[in-house]
Amino acid sequence: MASLNIRPRFALTGHAGNHLELTADTGCRIELFVLADDIVRVLVLPDGELHGPRTWAIAPGMEDTAVEGRDRRDMSGFGETQYTLSNAAERVVVETACVRLTVEHDGGFCSWEVLHGDTWHRVLSDRKTQAYNFGWWDSRVYHYVERQRGEMFIGLGERAGSLDRANQSYEMRNIDAMGYNARTTDPLYKHIPFYVTWQPEKATGFGLFYDTLADCRFDMGRELDNYHGAYRHFIAEHGDLDYYFIASPGTPLSAVKRFTWLTGRPAWMPKWGLGYSGSTMSYTDAPNAQERMGEFIERCSEHDILCDSFHLSSGYTSIGAKRYVFNWNLDKFPDVDAFVNSYLEHGVRLCANIKPCLLQDHPAFKEVHEAGLLVRAGDGSPAWVQFWDEVGAYLDFTNPATIEWWKTRVKESLLRYGVAATWNDNNEFEIWTPDAIAQGFGKPYPAHQAKVLQTQLMMQASRDAQREHAPHKRPFLVSRSGGVGMHRYVQTWSGDNYTSWETLRFNLKMGLGLAMSGVSNSGHDIGGFSGPAPEPELFARWVAFGIFLPRFSIHSWNDDGSVNEPWMYPDLTRQVADLIKLRYRLIPYLYELLWQSHSAYEPVLRPLFAEFPGDPNCLADGDDMMLGASLLVAPVVEPGQSTREVYLPSGQRWVSWWSGKVFDGGRTVRLPAPFEQPVMLIREGSVIALNVAEQHFGRPADERAFIVVPLTAPGVARGGCVEDDGESEAWRSGAQGRWNVSIETTEQSLLVSVTREGRMPDAQSQVKLLIPAGDMRPVACAGGELMGDETSAGWRNLTVRVI
Repeated sequence: MASLNIRPRFALTGHAGNHLELTADTGCRIELFVLADDIVRVLVLPDGELHGPRTWAIAPGMEDTAVEGRDRRDMSGFGETQYTLSNAAERVVVETACVRLTVEHDGGFCSWEVLHGDTWHRVLSDRKTQAYNFGWWDSRVYHYVERQRGEMFIGLGERAGSLDRANQSYEMRNIDAMGYNARTTDPLYKHIPFYVTWQPEKATGFGLFYDTLADCRFDMGRELDNYHGAYRHFIAEHGDLDYYFIASPGTPLSAVKRFTWLTGRPAWMPKWGLGYSGSTMSYTDAPNAQERMGEFIERCSEHDILCDSFHLSSGYTSIGAKRYVFNWNLDKFPDVDAFVNSYLEHGVRLCANIKPCLLQDHPAFKEVHEAGLLVRAGDGSPAWVQFWDEVGAYLDFTNPATIEWWKTRVKESLLRYGVAATWNDNNEFEIWTPDAIAQGFGKPYPAHQAKVLQTQLMMQASRDAQREHAPHKRPFLVSRSGGVGMHRYVQTWSGDNYTSWETLRFNLKMGLGLAMSGVSNSGHDIGGFSGPAPEPELFARWVAFGIFLPRFSIHSWNDDGSVNEPWMYPDLTRQVADLIKLRYRLIPYLYELLWQSHSAYEPVLRPLFAEFPGDPNCLADGDDMMLGASLLVAPVVEPGQSTREVYLPSGQRWVSWWSGKVFDGGRTVRLPAPFEQPVMLIREGSVIALNVAEQHFGRPADERAFIVVPLTAPGVARGGCVEDDGESEAWRSGAQGRWNVSIETTEQSLLVSVTREGRMPDAQSQVKLLIPAGDMRPVACAGGELMGDETSAGWRNLTVRVI
């Protein structure tokens, strides 16, 4: 019996520019791509051939990929990176300014070092026992690596449980997990095979991205096998082992930003997408849906609830008890034009639910099937799937004709009425049979092998329909499911969560995991979607948390038929309305954070340890988060609490939003936490943009002001915010401006500067600056004039005339 060669011997056989090839006498090949000083890619081909499809994930610094994908060996978008190459008898060593990769000729084992300061740190090594599958197990893809003591693993997108994924295992297989447990349920809705490894003792780390569309699994140390030592592993059901190593010295945020850059520029969405979005299934399920929808506008006006949009649930498409995408139920909505206009007249845009599966009795099913637009079985019949309470078939977005059909339906069924946006829902593409076939842009393949690709192409088609209908407006669209690159198209949320205090706590961690995976524009169904109606205290606490997230939508389908709405508990309505107004006060800061996400790939939400990697106390898996680099938010996630204990990261002072009181960092404080005053602390040296205009429902107003916390030691606090019309594409041609604010600190005085640059949408000439009242140093203005200096409620209010 012949022995099994599980450690092939490699040799360097190709070297052209930034692409290297190592080949073994067995025919297997390892390809290396030096893409940047901090990014090196490894492609492992057991038989020397590519088996996976093209990639739709890689779009370095770009807003999109071609609809048919990108060739796997396409290196466009990457510059010529300088590196050194050493090819010795036992190993190949590739070294950039930041990364050193060593590949052993015997077995192809890789080890990685990252330069931090003047020291190279070994951060990752392949397991020395069968790191890869060179064809001697099965047809799946494997990658086993050694696990070091004390490592933290953050990312993998939207996962249940703790933010640190260490010692857990996760399945990446998109499903409709309605009513999931935010602490334990796995898998969930999204497919993002990227995570950051952080090694606190070395103050360095790296990101790993596996570019695959396959269902896959990550074991982060839960599995133990004495034959192999401590390890973790990745397994994909098919395709190729194609992974990107991203160095992250000094801070885990570096890998997040570079991964976001690598996979495309986050969408710059309209400002109204940051407003409160109403939603419930109950209204559109009602037989008098148009009337019920009108009641929502009446209640917003009655209670002065600020609102910018409403997510129109799928009941508007119903025939009987079932839902039929792009159908309008004219019994429920007898006058669609009047209905849409009644919302627009109050400044509320509609975001309509659309689904990618046609039920077998859909009015258009026969036409669509005969046109070849559905995922099909091997015999050409529809590939039937379970969809809600019926059987149907998914549209096949790998067929260009399907994309055109979809765009036409979006435009003719929704956008022409004045519907502003699309809500891409139930788009997990749960296709499990190996017999289902996708058209594959002319190269058919088993549809279950790239389900997440269908989701991505659906988003892209919806976005393109909106662009074609209104080319001068920024598209706004939402998707529940998605994968790597979804941030180029949509805002998202954590799906159909279950109403509980536990969900509130772990949804916070889920949002941080998404942000650390390149998806910042996200949120949760406030109050909980599935299960019992939230009790008053839970509802209030959830609103007080949700106002800080990029997506703020109260959405529900409660067991008792009740609806989560701002006025659902009369005794709390005023407090909820005030919290929503606090949200609108913060929109300029949130808008700036989304601009920084779009322009500089900065995550909007951050775990404390990611922003303060040098503070060991921030490594704890807490219930706090940073909103940008400047605002620490500490939600109350337990019942019966009137105060909140919060750790303040060391190295800077912190200022209470509500009292202006200053606290030193490196300590734990207990602060009052009434419903209407969530715990918010501003970091020293920060500038936070505000809207201080008095706003009422249907009457938006905007006036800029800034909170500024001067540095204690001599130095300059700097910040500002982006300004444009909030909705059009005119920013692309330069119709955008910026406020720049700084306060230079000396021991004796403060020097204030407020300037405008670019094309501002209004001519506001006076700006209020709020600084902690305890700082009474005299103020001078550079390039402006100090018009007022008053103190109230813990804050010193400066009025500056801008020249």
